Amino acid sequence: MKELINAMSEVNNLNRSHGVTQRGGKKYTEVFVRVEAFRKAFGTDLGIDTSIVVDDGQRVVVQAKVIDKTGAIIGSGIAEEIRGSSNVNRTSAIENGETSAI
Repeated sequence: MKELINAMSEVNNLNRSHGVTQRGGKKYTEVFVRVEAFRKAFGTDLGIDTSIVVDDGQRVVVQAKVIDKTGAIIGSGIAEEIRGSSNVNRTSAIENGETSAI
C-alpha cells in the first residue's frame, strides 16, 4: 500500500510541475509519466497488460489490467475510441485507446 501511496503522490507532484494544461485549465499528467511513476514504485512486481477487445474498423475498445507476478488482476480500465472522431483517432485510435485505458 505504501508503494501505491508514493506513486500517487509522485504523479500529483509531477502533475503540478509537468502536467499538460487542458481546455478549462485543468492539468493532465501524461500516461508515460504515470507509467514511469508506476515502474519506480513497483518495479517488476506489477505489470500492465493491454488487449484490444473490439476493433471493427469504426470503433476500438482496449482494456488495460494491472497484474501481479502470478497474473492476478489488481485493477483494470477500459477505453473506447471512435476512428476518425478526432485528429489523433484518424491515425492512432488503438494507441489512444490503450493509453486511455491505462
